[in-house]
Amino acid sequence: MTREGALSYLEPLETRTRGVAVLDALAEMIERAGLTIGDRLPPEVSLATTLGVGRSTIREALNRWEGLGIIKRRRGDGTYLSARVQTSRGLVPTMVRLEGEALLRLMEIRRTLENDVVRKATINATPAQRREISRLCDLLLIEVNAGRPWRKADHAFHGAIYDASGNPMYGQLLVNLDHALERGGSSPFAADNFGLDSFPIHRDLADAIVAADPELAVSVINHLLDTVEREVKAIIEGGKPG
Repeated sequence: MTREGALSYLEPLETRTRGVAVLDALAEMIERAGLTIGDRLPPEVSLATTLGVGRSTIREALNRWEGLGIIKRRRGDGTYLSARVQTSRGLVPTMVRLEGEALLRLMEIRRTLENDVVRKATINATPAQRREISRLCDLLLIEVNAGRPWRKADHAFHGAIYDASGNPMYGQLLVNLDHALERGGSSPFAADNFGLDSFPIHRDLADAIVAADPELAVSVINHLLDTVEREVKAIIEGGKPG
């Protein structure tokens, strides 16, 4: 199947739909055309013309997929698939499933980094840093339990752990990983009730760092990540609301 032949599986969208509708159409094209990892997608201008949308709309959609690690752009060469794309046949929208799968790939990398940074923070933290980590955990849990937006407090808590590790590169890498996987406001993975089951475990993590117990701290961060992974899988497999 040539990349031009793949276009035969697209039809013009009835309206100039942005975002999800375009991505759903592209996912269906990829599946029906039998495109696999390493295959090149049709040019942006061809995709835009066939779908009846502007090239900027296609570029926005592909930027989203690039952030999810689904495609890879090669300057002057084209756009290639770098992850499996399969449309959803059940209750879970295709983009929710693709986003969830990308989150799981991200968490695999994050687990390796978090294990190391938590161990180093537990060993290297000064008494003042241990007190600050505990204080920020208290503030985070107050926001969560009050039902208020908690992301700023969560970033502050984890940022204090990164700082305590003694290596600022950990924080930069982990923040960049989060930014690479931008989640839209309608995403169940961006909702304030996503990941709530993991928050009581944050207290255990703070306590392990305060107690200077690196083995316990590593065990706790893995338990925390396991909890978030289970929720991601529940959403993409069973359509659990985020």
